[in-house]
Amino acid sequence: MTKTAERQPVGKVAVRPVQAPPPAGDRRRRRLAEQARAYAFLLGGLICFALFSWYPAIRAVVIAFQKYTPGSPPEWVGTANFTRVWHDPEFTAAWRNTLTFTLLALLIGFAIPFVMALVLNELRHAQAFFRVVVYLPVMIPPVVSALLWKWFYDPGAGLANEALRFLHLSTSNWSNGADTALISLVIVATWANMGGTVLIYLAALQSIPGELYEAAELDGANLLQRIRHVTVPQTRFVILMLMLLQIIATMQVFTEPFVITGGGPENATVTVLYLIYKYAFLYNDFGGACALSVMLLVLLGAFSALYLRLTRTEGDT
Repeated sequence: MTKTAERQPVGKVAVRPVQAPPPAGDRRRRRLAEQARAYAFLLGGLICFALFSWYPAIRAVVIAFQKYTPGSPPEWVGTANFTRVWHDPEFTAAWRNTLTFTLLALLIGFAIPFVMALVLNELRHAQAFFRVVVYLPVMIPPVVSALLWKWFYDPGAGLANEALRFLHLSTSNWSNGADTALISLVIVATWANMGGTVLIYLAALQSIPGELYEAAELDGANLLQRIRHVTVPQTRFVILMLMLLQIIATMQVFTEPFVITGGGPENATVTVLYLIYKYAFLYNDFGGACALSVMLLVLLGAFSALYLRLTRTEGDT
């Protein structure tokens, strides 16, 4: 080693100089550039959402207060559209049918998926197969499903009446009878949409700790008592959320009455959404259709606000 060579002290580590943080202006510009890139990626989705969701909704609210006919300038009429729709005899029938459909869907279409989820949760073999079978109706397009059930309900050669004849039972008019048409549509909607609900319930059931069931069994609880004191309390939030979502969905029923019954017989299956369709495309009354849409929007907005309130409360806890 030469005399001019420097030697590092033994047992000491060379200390690198600490770099000064970038100026506040550079950090701000970097943060703005990152945000600009993020919003650039979101821009396409935001534009589509604004054009195909918010703009039609705002436009419908404006038309609800206008006399609007395609090809002629709109005329401001205030609340005349709401008054005319309110006094329409079909208005009362549509709301009565919609609320009845919602109530029946809760009684039938809300309990059956929960029971099926309980059964699937207890299976030890072929659970995946039965989950696919339960979810299969959801994968069928709604119009195709409605057409299949229309043939199934046919009073002549329909499969439902053929099965009743085979069992030597009296046949039914099903969707062609004023007394049975609405309940027939509820069965169709329940069959077509319960797959997703069953899987959500099944996921909630499988998240319940097994120790709770073991403790209940040690206390001598039977199956019904375990469901009442363990299953239902542990899944009450999921049950409430799905109930609110089902109310919002069933109050917008359209495909089943449009394809299967056409609103009949004797307006027994005319729903609010189907009446909106009739005002717009059969009566050419877009002002009345939008007025009825705003009424439905207010009601569904209340349920949606309740849903968001409950989900936010659960998230905070």
